Amino acid sequence: MRLTSQEELLRSDVVANRAMNRTRPLRGRDSYETALALDIIGLKPKTWLDLCCGSGTALNEAAIMLPESRITGVDLAGHFITRPAANLTLIETPLETWEPRSKYDLITCVHGLHYLGDKLGTISRVAQWLKPEGLLVANFETAAIRDHDGNPVNLTPALKAAGFSHNAKTKRIRKQGPETTPLPWKYLGADKNAGPNYTGQPAVHSYYQTHG
Repeated sequence: MRLTSQEELLRSDVVANRAMNRTRPLRGRDSYETALALDIIGLKPKTWLDLCCGSGTALNEAAIMLPESRITGVDLAGHFITRPAANLTLIETPLETWEPRSKYDLITCVHGLHYLGDKLGTISRVAQWLKPEGLLVANFETAAIRDHDGNPVNLTPALKAAGFSHNAKTKRIRKQGPETTPLPWKYLGADKNAGPNYTGQPAVHSYYQTHG
């Protein structure tokens, strides 16, 4: 199998056409709260970063309800709402090359990791953007992580050692605080033709080899 490079992946239809968060609301059916099993308004994070934020609809709802919070959304496509609240910043950029200038109380990614190439590298890097008591919550399917032969990788021991908790049933990953250890895999490339995942949407498989 010919693996897709990062540059090619960013130009691919499966990434460019991702529609998971275009108009996803904060609360209610098919919302951020249901996808993450998280009461964001109840948490009242002073700083919240949402990755692969789509239009920013949910973030704008939260910004209005949490006027003292600073909320940031990052998305590749940049199809944002036209009049975001004053305390909401929306940034059009590839997540893989973006670095924040501050730390966050809450970092979320609603079904966005499905479309990234180096998923393991991303969660390791993003975890370091947390404040000491900060929380990372994201949708994450381990079946999308493959070895160089295309076999699913047993991630559980290494994720646990690095401070992540993963629920295989709900397909969510969580982490408290920025302290982590490197995951023992080297990214090789992606398969943009992996087909639909558990959401029913086309997704990307990520290929790795063990360090050493």
